[in-house]
Amino acid sequence: MTLAKSIDLQTLSLLDALDLAIAIEQEARERYKEFAELIGDRYHGDAAEFFESMVINEEKHRAALVHRRQALFGNAPARVETDDVADIEAPEHRVARNYMGTRQALEVALAAEHKAWEFFNDALPQLRDEDVRALFTELRDEEAHHSQMVRDLLDRVPGDDDADREADEVDTPNL
Repeated sequence: MTLAKSIDLQTLSLLDALDLAIAIEQEARERYKEFAELIGDRYHGDAAEFFESMVINEEKHRAALVHRRQALFGNAPARVETDDVADIEAPEHRVARNYMGTRQALEVALAAEHKAWEFFNDALPQLRDEDVRALFTELRDEEAHHSQMVRDLLDRVPGDDDADREADEVDTPNL
């Protein structure tokens, strides 16, 4: 998880903090979209469908932050972009596999939510601006809530669901 060197958390303004949060959600959304496309739909409730639901969730979070930013700062130009963040909430590229199961997809999302929680939590002591500190506290707490939601879903998925297999190991009908 990396942050551009040009972003100094100690001097981060609320505008920049909102732009940073938007960039984090945007990157996560794009990564989940890549994963859904890589895996492809196989059946209802599969890993790709779960990743597609994560695309929708990340977009909702991003849109809410954009709305909040616009209400506070209008059309002020952004100084923090998606290119300024790397893997703060987005799962790492290497974790997606063509034949991953729903359980593995949920575990990927849980790790990503925890990684985002760690980022916001670890950033808090560095923040000087009280409004930025309040935003990061709120975002950290949201990540904890999201993690719990994923854990609840994991509790409902069988432990042996469609484990990672190579393409030649998957039972497919003769066509």
